[in-house]
Amino acid sequence: MGFYLWKGDELVLGPFQGKPACVRIGLGKGVCGTAAKKREIQLVEDVEQFPGHIACDSASKSEVVVPIIKNERLIGVLDIDSPVKARFDDMDAKGLSDFVNILNMYLDWPDNFV
Repeated sequence: MGFYLWKGDELVLGPFQGKPACVRIGLGKGVCGTAAKKREIQLVEDVEQFPGHIACDSASKSEVVVPIIKNERLIGVLDIDSPVKARFDDMDAKGLSDFVNILNMYLDWPDNFV
């Protein structure tokens, strides 16, 4: 689980918990890059079936990624992986979206990430 923050023209690994992850992800690449590009939650039951999936952790089998958008500006994404296929459902996606909305209410995101 972790955050990728939009920096320049790519997502860069921010705070995270767990196994080492990909450090940089291009817009539209993999599940995280797709969520950022489309600005839509990506709920993936089987990552092996996702076109262009980036296998940062071979144990990952399912994933949910929530884009973080504030005032029409892409901040980054919240990425959560699971070693279990179909681990996440619409309720999880809704709860995580609510969580991101609460973060946006209380956080003043910088104009750029260093």
